[in-house]
Amino acid sequence: MKYLPLVWRNLMRRKVRTIFTVLSILIAFILFGGLMAVRAAFTLGVEVAGADRLMTIHKVSLIQLLPKSYEDRIRSVEGVTDVTHANWFGGYYQEPANFLANMAVDPASWARMYPEFEMPEDQKKAWINDRSSAVVGIDTARKYNWKVGDRVPLISPIYRKPDGTPWDFTIAGIYDSKVKGTDKTQFFFHWQYINETFRNTPVSDQVGWYVIRVADPSTADQLAKRIDTLFANSPNETKTATEKAFVSDFAGQIGDIGAIVVRIAALVMGLILFVAGNAMAQSIRERINELGVLKTLGFGDGRILVLVLLESCTLALIGGAIGLAIAWVIIAQGDPTGGFLPAFYFPVRDLVLGVALVFGLGLATGIIPALQASRLKIVDALRRT
Repeated sequence: MKYLPLVWRNLMRRKVRTIFTVLSILIAFILFGGLMAVRAAFTLGVEVAGADRLMTIHKVSLIQLLPKSYEDRIRSVEGVTDVTHANWFGGYYQEPANFLANMAVDPASWARMYPEFEMPEDQKKAWINDRSSAVVGIDTARKYNWKVGDRVPLISPIYRKPDGTPWDFTIAGIYDSKVKGTDKTQFFFHWQYINETFRNTPVSDQVGWYVIRVADPSTADQLAKRIDTLFANSPNETKTATEKAFVSDFAGQIGDIGAIVVRIAALVMGLILFVAGNAMAQSIRERINELGVLKTLGFGDGRILVLVLLESCTLALIGGAIGLAIAWVIIAQGDPTGGFLPAFYFPVRDLVLGVALVFGLGLATGIIPALQASRLKIVDALRRT
């Protein structure tokens, strides 16, 4: 600590260079935070997907429906503790631009299957008991200023009402979650509501997919194979996988966003390493004579090495800490796209990685100039002009 005033005075010798170097590091870590938030948003649900949940879809495609009668047969498989189902509704509010994720589900079993969706018990009971009711995530409720009791019309290009009018839902509840990464933009309503409307039609008694809870997550893969065997060679064969695998595959359909983001972040860090390293090297070259004087006064090679590394780490710490703090504040404001990235947050894991990168950057930019400075001979250093 006693050398910090000396380190600070050395940094302030070229104020403009120091300021611009710090700003470069600061911007790099703001970008790092933003990129990690984007990666988290595009892998929405992967980290929070239940290890004890399986998903069963039609073997051909997710858009192909499955018979409702499959539910009892799946429930009878040993090791299955609960089953629920959902249909993708694809509705929008008032106009197509106001699209939101909405699904027809069985309320009671859906609430059991996803305990991370939290809402007051009275709201949950009201939803279960009213077939024309729905629950909505708190983020969407805030976006449209919806409250419990409001009537919300949705128009679905997939499930068009015979009379051409919108589907009307009463908001029975608003769910929240303490689990980071949980999608709080979704809209859930009764599967029976649409099933009764389309009675005696090709989509009657059909579901989009099943969600299955297993007693032992370690047997999930074996159970998935047994479930698919049940429906082998039937008109509606199935494909079953863990929920995490399903969500990962679904996210991968738009490209490996995570890998792309990591490459961009690595490029940014590489560029800032070059900028900061060049600044440190230039600073040491300008002070060769002074380093020779310090060695004459008794500063050993190790102490000179530490002094230079302290300078580089101080630069990285100031710029990186401020950059990460600004990134955290900006990301905490929520999704900047208006709903396209519902789980927009700075994962703690990536924040810790950012802190590690700050110190790594400080050491990496200072190590070569520090080694060069520590190896200087007094005669050679004092001879330099």
